Amino acid sequence: MTELDERTRTELEAAAFRTLVQHLRDRTDVQNIDLMNLAGFCRNCLSKWYRAAAEGKGLEMSYDDAREIIYGMPYEEWKNKHQAEASVEQKQSFAAAQTRADH
Repeated sequence: MTELDERTRTELEAAAFRTLVQHLRDRTDVQNIDLMNLAGFCRNCLSKWYRAAAEGKGLEMSYDDAREIIYGMPYEEWKNKHQAEASVEQKQSFAAAQTRADH
């Protein structure tokens, strides 16, 4: 593998992150609970990580502002347009995953 300088590595990571965010914006059929159940993170997690990174650079950013960056629209608007009620199975899977994570 080619050795990457810090700037190039950061640019590649940023490009991959932008692609991931766009993919999640395009795949509104994929619910956050599905992401949590399968991968252990969701759009809200990305929003929290984004906000933490901003604050780590000394920038003030609200959670709502970070979510709007990740969702591509205000969170409440996204929920109204795209969020479905979680099924019993999804809720059970989420609860089981949370129990495993606590151990």
